[in-house]
Amino acid sequence: MDEKELKTSTKQRVAIIIIAVLMLGSIIASYAAIVFNGGKDGNTSDDDTQVDQAKVAALAEAYEKKVTEFSSATKSDYDHFIKYKSEIKAYNEAAANGGGVEKHDLEEGSGAEVDKEGSNYLAYYVGWCADESVFDSSFNDNDNPTAFAKVLDPSLGMIEGWTAGVEGMKIGGIREITISSELAYGDSMDICGGKNKPLKFIIMAVPKEDPLKTMASELDEAYMRYQYAQYGIDYDNMSKDE
Repeated sequence: MDEKELKTSTKQRVAIIIIAVLMLGSIIASYAAIVFNGGKDGNTSDDDTQVDQAKVAALAEAYEKKVTEFSSATKSDYDHFIKYKSEIKAYNEAAANGGGVEKHDLEEGSGAEVDKEGSNYLAYYVGWCADESVFDSSFNDNDNPTAFAKVLDPSLGMIEGWTAGVEGMKIGGIREITISSELAYGDSMDICGGKNKPLKFIIMAVPKEDPLKTMASELDEAYMRYQYAQYGIDYDNMSKDE
């Protein structure tokens, strides 16, 4: 999965369904065009499609600009967090699946305790599988990061194991958590090469305050505008309909 967030908002879930339908329709239409054209490619020009390529390019540029601004503004947080990348190691899948939720503070915070609703903190994070492969993170590159490209807003809704794993954690702290499959995604989706897989995370909790709060919101909106536009979806209309 392209884990923009560990759990999507209602607006994002609706968009994902629409995009999936559009992709299926596109595949069917392309196949039909090839059949009825005697095997010739049935692609049409950009002028014949509903996707405004100029708009997509402009929104892609706007999104990349936001990423650059975010990466620059969060450099000190990145420099602090990246020191713990060496903690990303392979682990025993069976043992992790039998342990429920395990917590290990790498660095204790000095702020207030994070709340289970996620209303008072944002999180930089990296999540990885038993074979040491990273499936999602705040990094601009999961394998060879140089900066942060996003931050997670837990108030959008988190998997059960995350919520249990950050319990008692203080803002400013960095914690490693291990989550068994039934408290992660269970058999509801493929991750780490299959279903019923345990997950590990390193999480850095930071205050949900400006300027980071505003930057995170603007970055997320820029990303969604760009993603929607690629499939001819009007982001503003989606926002009104939510």
